[in-house]
Amino acid sequence: MSAPSSIRSVAVLGGGSWGTAFAMLCARHHAAVRLVCHTPLHAERVARDRVNPAYLPGVRLSDDIAVTSADDPQALVGVDLLVLAIPSRVVGEMADVVARAIVPGTAVLSLTKGLDPASGRRLSELWHQALGPATPFAVLSGPNHAEEVAERQPTAAVVAGDPALGARVQQLLNGPDFRVYLNDDLVGVELCAAAKNVIAIAAGMADGLGFGDNAKASLITRGLAEMTRLGRAYGAHDATFRGLAGMGDLVGTCTSTHSRNRRVGELIASGLSSEEAETRIGQVAEGLWSVARLLELAERADVELPISREVAAAVAGKPVAECMHDLMARAPATER
Repeated sequence: MSAPSSIRSVAVLGGGSWGTAFAMLCARHHAAVRLVCHTPLHAERVARDRVNPAYLPGVRLSDDIAVTSADDPQALVGVDLLVLAIPSRVVGEMADVVARAIVPGTAVLSLTKGLDPASGRRLSELWHQALGPATPFAVLSGPNHAEEVAERQPTAAVVAGDPALGARVQQLLNGPDFRVYLNDDLVGVELCAAAKNVIAIAAGMADGLGFGDNAKASLITRGLAEMTRLGRAYGAHDATFRGLAGMGDLVGTCTSTHSRNRRVGELIASGLSSEEAETRIGQVAEGLWSVARLLELAERADVELPISREVAAAVAGKPVAECMHDLMARAPATER
């Protein structure tokens, strides 16, 4: 088998924390990188100051990363790889726009973790519909907090989707501080990425109530069990949920001070509404947007997600202490 063709140029659509950190990662691996911010004003500030203070403060972008905005008609043109680092809630409206803007043959890699809030579909389904079968498409997931990736702290990730594109992304990104594994379970990787954010909100709620390590370890473990049940019902592999996209990202998101979803749960437990909590952190907490759709998937497959159900109730306004009580008061069960 011939070696995969090299990725030499990358456009990252989305100037948030993960998009910015991923642009830096690609630049460290000698790709020509273009960071595409949402607005011209945001792009102008980042280009001028070489920092992204609203999303990744204190981290300097190298001078060789070009910065532009989505309004630039050439923003997504002339690159080998387009990286999507946009919130799940805008994928539905952006998919066709992106498909019209890119040049045929451009490969597409999604970093977004969640479900489409409008339809409940996996995001790859929306992208495949818009891009068509001729566009190589894959997703990257794992325990990859932007702040640590930007600081070159070691971590690992998985790529699932088009196998040839996965091999090219692996070739581009593998290095001393970032290791990429290939995974043939796109459904599992996407469901892991959506479900772990919901469990992280529950972990944050436990933090907000002042609970300790036992409670969090129990939530993580039982959260993994319900994630795996859901994945199995939709044809995913159990091994994916034990891997980087599942257990790896779950542990990182439930325990880290960098975790937006954990922090949102903590703020909701303190008495803030879900809208107030997301506004307070200043970034998207994908679990808030995924939990209702996740429960719909579970209901369709007759799968029980007790932790996710209580998170949805808390997001809707049920007191968090009552949610935790009801979770613990469920009928005795066998571990499975």
